[in-house]
Amino acid sequence: MRRLAALFLLLALGAARDPILVPEVSQHEIRLRQGFTGTELLLFGAILNPQGARAAQDYDIVVVLKGPTQSIVVREKSKVAGIWINADSTELRSAPSYYAVASTRPISEIVDDKTAAIYELGLKWLQLSPIGAIDTEEQARFAKGLVELNESNGLYRQEEGAVKVSEQVLYQARIQLPSQVPTGTYTAETFAITDGRVVASASSTVVVQKLGIERAIADFAQDYGFLYGLLAVAISVFMGWVAGRLFALV
Repeated sequence: MRRLAALFLLLALGAARDPILVPEVSQHEIRLRQGFTGTELLLFGAILNPQGARAAQDYDIVVVLKGPTQSIVVREKSKVAGIWINADSTELRSAPSYYAVASTRPISEIVDDKTAAIYELGLKWLQLSPIGAIDTEEQARFAKGLVELNESNGLYRQEEGAVKVSEQVLYQARIQLPSQVPTGTYTAETFAITDGRVVASASSTVVVQKLGIERAIADFAQDYGFLYGLLAVAISVFMGWVAGRLFALV
């Protein structure tokens, strides 16, 4: 009984030493208007001990900003007779529409692969969840292709060393959102890590939404997809006809 009591006491003392994170973001709502060219989001906060004072040691901080997950079909192109055509494809159930991770130093130096996979710390460890049976190597190939495509579009990013910690208390990271950032509710999650172990985490939310004519068009396209498609085709045909008439008059 004494040994058991001592074990519980040690666990309680260990928990009491774990830090408390107080996260915040510079904008809880981002409004996409006409001419939106992207913005910078500041994720910051404090690292405190349970008594509310400055933490007694240094912690590595990893910040993850993730957009709404979605099901997406990834297609692989193949060149046949000099023409690129769609070849193999797979559907991924939980691909984030936006993903950014920033850390105090390289993630491989902060946690091991198992911990990185559990918390999805880094592009390499995104859990995209393919639908149906798929070969492991094929899954890795499709996942890599999706990540590289979104990286090139600025929708996926990994910035190691971008989190700055001051006086063991305040941390901050600046994350870029591109002009084509998807709408929805984003989760900004902060992790405090020491000796390869996540000892604290906290999260806040950011809402990205369209306003004005852009929102009206987006809502119409979502609610009346078929009619929106017909109107888009009709407008294209009309604009082509107008352009042809103008050139005929020149």
